[in-house]
Amino acid sequence: MDQTQFIVAQLGARMHYAVPRVLSEAALLERFYTDFCASKGWPRLLHLVPNSMRPDSVRRLLDRSPKGVDPARIVAFNAFGREYARRRRSATTPTGQTASYLWAGREFCRLVLEGGLDAALGVYCFNSAALEILQRARLEGRQTVLEQIIAPKRIERQILMEEANSFTGWETAQGRDALADDFIAREEAEWAAADTILCGSQFVVDSIRQLGGPVEKCVVVPYGVELPGHRGEDGRQMAVGVAEDGKQKAEDRRRPLRVLTVGAVGLRKGSPYVLEAAKQLKGQAVFRMVGSIAVTREAETKLREHLELTGAVPRSEIAKHFLWADVFLLPSLCEGSATVTYEALGYGLPVVCTPNTGSVVRDGVEGFIVPARDVNAMVERLQTLAQDYSLLKQLRLDARMRAEEYTLAEYSHRVVGTLQGQSRNSES
Repeated sequence: MDQTQFIVAQLGARMHYAVPRVLSEAALLERFYTDFCASKGWPRLLHLVPNSMRPDSVRRLLDRSPKGVDPARIVAFNAFGREYARRRRSATTPTGQTASYLWAGREFCRLVLEGGLDAALGVYCFNSAALEILQRARLEGRQTVLEQIIAPKRIERQILMEEANSFTGWETAQGRDALADDFIAREEAEWAAADTILCGSQFVVDSIRQLGGPVEKCVVVPYGVELPGHRGEDGRQMAVGVAEDGKQKAEDRRRPLRVLTVGAVGLRKGSPYVLEAAKQLKGQAVFRMVGSIAVTREAETKLREHLELTGAVPRSEIAKHFLWADVFLLPSLCEGSATVTYEALGYGLPVVCTPNTGSVVRDGVEGFIVPARDVNAMVERLQTLAQDYSLLKQLRLDARMRAEEYTLAEYSHRVVGTLQGQSRNSES
């Protein structure tokens, strides 16, 4: 039996293009549609800019290049991508932001269908930019796969409303989102058009179940990332985050615990809880938050009084922040399965996170799982790591071992196995 070939349609560089990459390597990719690609069309000219002269914006654009995918199989709608970016930047209200997402989802689907599904027997899309593709493919008898990359919008909206009420003044009050119900209706219509819904974590499945959604279509497929490596001062290769002799330098033991958070600074990622932890652990730990800042100036000022904010940084510069840290903290309230937690494990960092983060971390093994919004539990776990070096060392080793189970290669096996299994089921 021939293997099903897939069209992948993806806005953005999600997981550094992991899905088209693994399908390409498995010879299952017919074509990859995306909104912007640095190796197609005019963006290729950006490579001519000397590295020393590239601003962060250009570096981020150059990161938009799918490694391991044959450029001949890539179709990039660069003009659309530029317009989508313009609309997102100019949107100043919740309604305006949702309008840009709705426009992009519909327009992207139109462009993909105009480009054609060719001989592909299946389509693989991502929520909010999938509906029309899934509906057409389903009518034509093709296999339809949807990845729900985050808990449903209806759940996310409820969580964020509760947070906004608890932390007034953190994010700009911009009024009601008049298009939220339209977005929710589109997302839930995609579930109906999909044969299979891939979810990065059980948290996503449980959220769909909470809404009465089609959990019988859901399959949990945890993610995977490329494991990092670096060389010591003597040039020899060693596991990231773990010294060659298994011991941390004596001066490192004496300094405060270094706590890293990576992700947009805002309510969804639990930033107020990071601030409170930094206050309570002053003198015992230092905190750094890496990511775009999506809070008011007043909230930003409060954060800067107690921790370091870097703002958004190019993908190529993230590694140095992981190498700085002793432990990774992500008290997120709503995710799919946050890839930064996988990356942190790869750097040998114990992870402290919530169940809502969708992490593969096991409580007490590679880190700690704390209840969402429970800052006291978070502080207690971080304090334990600050005071117990032997535990910190063991968790660092366990973290790296856990990361070996969630490499890009392992993710490829899970994705391909799931798709082929679903294909066989649809034929039986």
